[in-house]
Amino acid sequence: MNRTMITAANTMNQLQKHLDIISNNIANAQTTGFKKRQASFSEMFVQQFQNQPNIDAEAGRLTPGGIRYGVGAKLSQVRISLAQGSIVHTGRDLDFALTVENQYFKVLARRGNQETVSFTRDGAFYLSPVNEDQVILVNGQGDPVLDENDNPIVFDGDFRDIRLQDSGVLSVTYDDGTAREIPLGIVEVHKPQLLQQIGDNLLSLPENFAELNVPEGEILTNLQGGARIGIGLEQQALEQSNVDIGEELTKMIQVQRAYQFQARSITLADQMMGLINGLR
Repeated sequence: MNRTMITAANTMNQLQKHLDIISNNIANAQTTGFKKRQASFSEMFVQQFQNQPNIDAEAGRLTPGGIRYGVGAKLSQVRISLAQGSIVHTGRDLDFALTVENQYFKVLARRGNQETVSFTRDGAFYLSPVNEDQVILVNGQGDPVLDENDNPIVFDGDFRDIRLQDSGVLSVTYDDGTAREIPLGIVEVHKPQLLQQIGDNLLSLPENFAELNVPEGEILTNLQGGARIGIGLEQQALEQSNVDIGEELTKMIQVQRAYQFQARSITLADQMMGLINGLR
């Protein structure tokens, strides 16, 4: 197989991955709190052929002598965009929208026999009974929502009202007039690229976190005490996805055109090889 075919085939494989990312963004355009992914490309391995051994290095040349052969492009990075999505008012007391771009709710994701503290922008919460007297606050998948100390939010079921106070504190008022204040667990993410996607619109620390040699404080900060002043929350509202359908469709067309160009390169290379093989 000649070099043209190798280069085109390598690039087509990476373009297919880019199409997968775009299609995932489009599929989640209506997912509450979803953050779109953006792909970046870079050049793959390059070979240098020194076909001018007698070139004068002192001639003022600014580029390397000889010929450089590339072998295509690769998907170098998939970056999550933390841009704020639009806020939609729902009128439902258990809907909460974060209004600061890098802040996330904490939930306890239960997958099989494992429990992992995870993070989400989806603030559509529900109440699930624990026993005859108590209820627990959960997300749409039934995962417990956590407070600032990573404890599930459980309270008595004879409450009358739930209201959001300043600094992300829930105030649960009971029928007898007493109230209980529960600080919602909120983290501030500094390096979202180091977080792992685990499905259900959740992020978590990677499984190989201990091998990264990066302090947890450089990736995220658990907002407690005085740090909670900066929490931005709105009750009876939800944050929509930050996916722009028009932008994603434009990217899809561009990637499809690039894919077609690479496929055409393979066809032309095959035709040229056919002409050469047909020479007598």
